[in-house]
Amino acid sequence: MKRAGFDSRWLPILLLLPQLSIIAIFFYWPAVQALRSSFYLEDPFGFGATFVGLENYLRLFRSSEYLKNAWFTVIFSVSVTFLSLAIALLLAVKADKVIRGAKTYRTLLMWVYAVAPPVAGFITLIMFNQRWGPLTNFFELFGWDFRVRLNYNDTAIAMIIASVWKQIPVNFIFFLSGLQSIPRNVVEAAMIDNRSSVSRFWTITFPLLAPTGFFLLITNITYSLFDTFGTIDTILRNNPGDNPVTLVYRVYLDGFRGQDIGGSSAQSVVLMVLVLLLTVFQFRLVERRIHYN
Repeated sequence: MKRAGFDSRWLPILLLLPQLSIIAIFFYWPAVQALRSSFYLEDPFGFGATFVGLENYLRLFRSSEYLKNAWFTVIFSVSVTFLSLAIALLLAVKADKVIRGAKTYRTLLMWVYAVAPPVAGFITLIMFNQRWGPLTNFFELFGWDFRVRLNYNDTAIAMIIASVWKQIPVNFIFFLSGLQSIPRNVVEAAMIDNRSSVSRFWTITFPLLAPTGFFLLITNITYSLFDTFGTIDTILRNNPGDNPVTLVYRVYLDGFRGQDIGGSSAQSVVLMVLVLLLTVFQFRLVERRIHYN
């Protein structure tokens, strides 16, 4: 195999320097600053800071509100990840079988990808409007008085629906590409050996999609934890009250609205550690069961 070579050892470093600089400025430096701030009780106007050790962390885990937010974040992330992947996979399987008008169907399924998270939250508020929202009227047919921002469970369901709707197109694109990359001779051989389409999917198609599924699993967990911030912020309109709040949004509320710099920094560090542990778990245990062709 022919390998690329450089006449100078400084040339590859120079080529990597812009990307390394971006990572250092926008990731490592804020992470170090958050870690440092988590051990201090800081004045919100920046006039001083008092070292308090682990007090910010102890205060977090003593807070019933924070533990409630953590539990909701788990439920929210699992629901968004599972529903986004399951619905996208179903749509990709159905779209892969369409022959006439295939481009039209795929375009209609993918256009939501262009919608920004805050816009998705705004559309959700319109759909669940208390007076004339289409989805609110739909739930009223079953005797369900759906009230976003007024009822904890209703707000949580609206947040999950909006986040799932926003993420489905991304998963759909990758699943459809994965299905179309499966060798045709494998599909034809499976059709001869097994007449059941459901059985063929679980024994042949689904295992071949495992690498794509593993990549999307990590992507969707990251999305549900961080990228849903804009949607949640728009739905709650900076007034969470007794409504459900994720851990990332709690960092924003305590840090920017509550001016608790040390407490929000401690929450950021806890969140970073949890994501790191989750990533290590996925790559060490889950990836071992994935077979790449």
